Amino acid sequence: MTIRVENAGPGVYQVTVEGDPTTQHTVTVTPEYWQQLTGGKAPPETLIEKSFEFLLERESNTSILRSFDLPVIQRYFPEYERTIGTLLV
Repeated sequence: MTIRVENAGPGVYQVTVEGDPTTQHTVTVTPEYWQQLTGGKAPPETLIEKSFEFLLERESNTSILRSFDLPVIQRYFPEYERTIGTLLV
């Protein structure tokens, strides 16, 4: 699957997961949460792309929420914050 992330405004990103079927998602992330997860070493688009890779390893694109704040992933997958840093390297 191909993941495309586009900035749609301050802290808002449109994500398209191209597959069968293709899905679209709206994701928000605060500068503070982005900084917490990346240490400023990766742009927000990369964080979101890697977050979707993380999600797609665990569920289908049709199961991913259509609109969510990035910290919500941690509620469903407690290993998210611990794991995402290794995916950004």
